[in-house]
Amino acid sequence: MFHRLGHFVVRRAWWVIVAWIVAMVAIFATAPKITAETDESSFLPKHYESIQAAQVQAKAFPAAFTPAALVLFERNDGGALTDADKKAIGKLVDDLTAKKIDGIDKIVAPNEQQGYSQDSKFGMAMVAFDKDHEGDPDKGINTAKALRDDGKQLSSGTSVKFQLGGPAGQALDQKESSGDTQGLITMLTLVLVILIVGIIFRSVLAGFLPILVSLLVALPASMGLINDAIKAFDLKTTPMTDVILIVVVLGVGTDYFLFLAFRYRERLRAGDDRKAAVANGVARVGEAIASAAGAVAVAFAVLILSSLGMFQALGPALAIGVVVTALASITLAPALLAVIPARAVFWPGKKWMREPNNARFAALGRSVEKRPGIIALASGGALVALTLGALNYNGLFDMAGSSMPKEKESMVVQDKMSNAFSKGAADPSQVYLSSKDGKKLDQSTFKAYGDKLKGAPGVAEVHLPVADKESHSISEDGTTAQFTVMLKDNPTSNEAVDAVTELREVAHKNAPAGTEAKVAGVSSVYKDINLAMVHDYQLVFPLAGLLILIILALQLRSVVAPWYLMASVGLGFGATLGSTVLLFQNLKGEPGLMFMMPILIYLFVVAIGTDYNILIIARLREEAREGKSPREAAREAVRHGGPTVAAAGFILAASFATFMAAGNTFMLEFGFAMAFGIVLASFVMAMFFTPAITALIGNKAWWPGHGGDARPGHGQSPHAGTHGVPEPAGRR
Repeated sequence: MFHRLGHFVVRRAWWVIVAWIVAMVAIFATAPKITAETDESSFLPKHYESIQAAQVQAKAFPAAFTPAALVLFERNDGGALTDADKKAIGKLVDDLTAKKIDGIDKIVAPNEQQGYSQDSKFGMAMVAFDKDHEGDPDKGINTAKALRDDGKQLSSGTSVKFQLGGPAGQALDQKESSGDTQGLITMLTLVLVILIVGIIFRSVLAGFLPILVSLLVALPASMGLINDAIKAFDLKTTPMTDVILIVVVLGVGTDYFLFLAFRYRERLRAGDDRKAAVANGVARVGEAIASAAGAVAVAFAVLILSSLGMFQALGPALAIGVVVTALASITLAPALLAVIPARAVFWPGKKWMREPNNARFAALGRSVEKRPGIIALASGGALVALTLGALNYNGLFDMAGSSMPKEKESMVVQDKMSNAFSKGAADPSQVYLSSKDGKKLDQSTFKAYGDKLKGAPGVAEVHLPVADKESHSISEDGTTAQFTVMLKDNPTSNEAVDAVTELREVAHKNAPAGTEAKVAGVSSVYKDINLAMVHDYQLVFPLAGLLILIILALQLRSVVAPWYLMASVGLGFGATLGSTVLLFQNLKGEPGLMFMMPILIYLFVVAIGTDYNILIIARLREEAREGKSPREAAREAVRHGGPTVAAAGFILAASFATFMAAGNTFMLEFGFAMAFGIVLASFVMAMFFTPAITALIGNKAWWPGHGGDARPGHGQSPHAGTHGVPEPAGRR
């Protein structure tokens, strides 16, 4: 199949190139525009309590709102707010409201009942955004910026200070904190790919070819198809999708280009002309690329079974990107190589036609050949040792706290509010008490119920429902009441999530007869996200592993090799997570890692790292089919496949390492985990563990297929047809 594909591509190279350009432009130009979601609760299924509670709120209190932003007022001299200061705050809020800032629905000023701290040093106003700006991250950030600028201008010359915090304030600070970080990381990655690929092949043009194939053709086509899929299947998407997609497409695109380019150069050195070398290169690595892409795409696509909407959309999006990139790698990339003279591809290098002795990799190959048991034990033991560190993993939910400097205004507001009110005051939880039979609630039970809620572990204070229209705490029909609960800890902290667990139990157990309780708020949302991720770990990971196992079995025609390949991938995942925990939690003293870290490691290290195992195992089988003994096959696989794996792994690891320059804790952890995980996947798993285990198992690794049967002459170039292009052969 891939022999025929290579034959077709070199014969119709210009047609293939034009077809890709036309298809890319058409797909990208006609794709619908998609708006990303930023509200975490929008990604949860409706059966979770936090979502049910939000539905109760929307139905019973349509005029109520969850603050999109919080404004903190304090005297410039740090003293207690006087009556004159409070009047100034009220006027400032009125003046801001009169400005009618685009996106702001209303601003609720602090009053004597609530909004001022007990020591009267701080006042807190709540800001509601309209639905259009609340759901659109770009519009929300613009509204927050206008609010902050106008607020500071109006407070200038008064005795009080205006400071913006809350979710919108944090989003604004996060964007300003990162600045052009995303663009910088992308540029650094591009420069690294161009430089490293160029140095590997001692060429100028070779460094630009993977960029041309991946980012200029495959990426726009992928983005267009992804937007079509999101619209067609009513999926959700997040701002992180585009960033991750760029890294994935560039990462796998560079890997697949290197797989092909190394084989192309190898066939040139073996005496093939340019077109024959391209066709033979596709024939040799096409199956490996297709299998690797299939495994990666399946690992991504299975996330559609996730309980979280963000991963339901992210998984298929990345799967589309990988499939498109793989198709471009086995059609567009060889078509370009077929029309560009080899000397131009490798210019200005002068030794590209000389067969190097690969001394380092030849030595590594001989080590694996002579001592496969020691190599397997050492590499496997290192992975197991690092995996033990994962036992201490602690997931965190405070994205803002881990991704922004503490001196940013929204973080200062959060810290001051935590001390002045309670840490939970920045984003209170709500308990909605509703009548089951449609009768009005007995308000005489509120005090006793509120006392029970206040007695729950982790609760700082409880505000009882008030029978007035302004408070929005008792519904018009009297069947639902809102109890506002301030937790003792930061709403996004693990302590707050644990407190919500206790609060739910108390709220459910002590609900008066004929009523039911639902707990809402960001802490409740994170509690349900945690439950959803536990579900995903139990379903998605095992299913993805099973599907990858089947793909490997089909590619290798074996039921033995796939098992230890999957074992090495599992060890790679554990070792990556464990090493990140050891470095940041144990050594650096961080309280934990972001809750998304295991999923991100799965997405990048496990899925993409499988490429290297597949490339090596494919070379092992090829060498075995040439008639070499298992140990000889391991030696040759490391010698010939090692440079490709090392180059691809180094480039991808270096690309991920650029995230460490972003200047915040989360990106530092993310960059390290991805880079170190890729290093483990390429330099430990693929280079040592997999060939050593295969050498130990011998030809039984290919059972019940015939991958290890000696087939002398199988590796020789087929007879060339006209113009040096090999004629289609049977299955090879």
